[in-house]
Amino acid sequence: QVQLVESGGGLVQAGGSLRLSCVASGRALSRNAMAWFRQAPGKEREFVAATSWIGTSTSYEDYADSVKGRFTISRDNAKNTVYLQMNSLKPEDTAVYYCAADKWASLTRVPHNYDYWGQGTQVTVSS
Repeated sequence: QVQLVESGGGLVQAGGSLRLSCVASGRALSRNAMAWFRQAPGKEREFVAATSWIGTSTSYEDYADSVKGRFTISRDNAKNTVYLQMNSLKPEDTAVYYCAADKWASLTRVPHNYDYWGQGTQVTVSS
């Protein structure tokens, strides 16, 4: 059974930075598509960023337009961990952030295509 545990959320002023971590246990996810989603109160869960592989050694990433240039997704396979570095945070980035993993390497922006989810970590950006 795969478990994902997020951490790193908190309260930060606009313009600040946070780094979220998602540690996976139960199986190695080094070859799987991994993603971050977020959900603000009263809104649907939305795609933030994802990372997967082309072939055996080339990684690729996808970002929502709203975070492109400010957020960076990365992974440390030795630690079975994926990160989301968030810079230049804005109040509209406030949400619960969720880590997700696919059983395969299928990178997608659709939440229901992901098989495993963490419990979420709250990010609050004050103006």
